[in-house]
Amino acid sequence: MKLSEHKDLKTAITELPVKEKDKLLLRLVAKDKVLTEHLHYKLLEDETDLEDRKEKIKTDVEEQIAELKKLNAKEALVKVRKMITSVNHFYKVTKDPVGEVELKLFILNAVPFDYKKSIFGYRDFMMLFSIYYIKTVAVTLNKFKKLHEDLQFDLSEDANHLLDKIYSSKLAGAAEASNLPKEIS
Repeated sequence: MKLSEHKDLKTAITELPVKEKDKLLLRLVAKDKVLTEHLHYKLLEDETDLEDRKEKIKTDVEEQIAELKKLNAKEALVKVRKMITSVNHFYKVTKDPVGEVELKLFILNAVPFDYKKSIFGYRDFMMLFSIYYIKTVAVTLNKFKKLHEDLQFDLSEDANHLLDKIYSSKLAGAAEASNLPKEIS
């Protein structure tokens, strides 16, 4: 049931006494972990906490990058997905589009492309890794383009470094097929 479909319910909720509304609100917030964390961030944290969150993600990524080089493509794909998921969670909590693009560019620039090939199994996980990686780059570049031009300028060096890295690797064909730009001006 959507609230927008029930205008009477919306009116009834707004007419509830404040004490009762507070109880209901607290019960609802407690059921959603992301909403709880978002409210904590919005109500109790400031800019330094935002920077701390970014630094924590960067530190976690740096620790995992050394491990990535020792893994096969399947294991690396799982780790990279978790890293990107942590940035998605960061965005859900902070609603900071600049931080999201900055962190994704950081991760995508740090991730290596060469992995051991698994001799067991029938799936080509290097191909799956490439598809996921290129798609993530495309989504990140679309979000990059929506940022203010001053912010784009600040992040353009990282974006161009990433595109350079892709087009000078074995992912160049997949990038071209996906219409990824060769550089951002």
